[in-house]
Amino acid sequence: MSSIVHIKNMVCPRCITAVEHLFDQLEIEVNSIQLGRVELKSDSLNKDQLSSLDTQLKEQGFERIDDGKSKLLEQIKTLVIDKIHHQDHSNFNVNWSSFLAEKLDYDYHYLSALFSSVVGMTIEQFIIRQKVEKVKEYLIYNQLSIKEIAYKLGYSSVAHLSSQFKKTTGMTPSVFKTGCSSNLRKPLDNIL
Repeated sequence: MSSIVHIKNMVCPRCITAVEHLFDQLEIEVNSIQLGRVELKSDSLNKDQLSSLDTQLKEQGFERIDDGKSKLLEQIKTLVIDKIHHQDHSNFNVNWSSFLAEKLDYDYHYLSALFSSVVGMTIEQFIIRQKVEKVKEYLIYNQLSIKEIAYKLGYSSVAHLSSQFKKTTGMTPSVFKTGCSSNLRKPLDNIL
């Protein structure tokens, strides 16, 4: 029998590696580690293990999540971040309400209301901010045109991308690109 440990602020493959290393150091055996979640080989951890785990996670910028609603919120964020930042964008037309409802097995209206009430923004706003951060990454690395970026991230047009980008950052993608600086990007777990 295994159990699941939910972890806040796991947003990239390096986070998985860091958490894997941490569990190895604590000699806690795991079946698998994914963004935001660790499946343990054992049924549960004792109090000493939990205390050590919480301390080590906090030192690395992570946090173990206990209550159901917090777990659900973190799962929403993790699914959005993973889809936008870590998956192939060759066919990125995502129906977010269906995607999240299916993945989490909850009605989307419930997920949306919970997210808004706790986080203070809608899921759609969170998705837009994550997409804008991905646009910044593409612009900084200068490997794609704005048109290619718009297509890759599922925008209906360059104008749509530019409008969302300017509304979020206060500048157009072109202005950002010409004066781009890496300090204009934000860590994925701080995008709210």
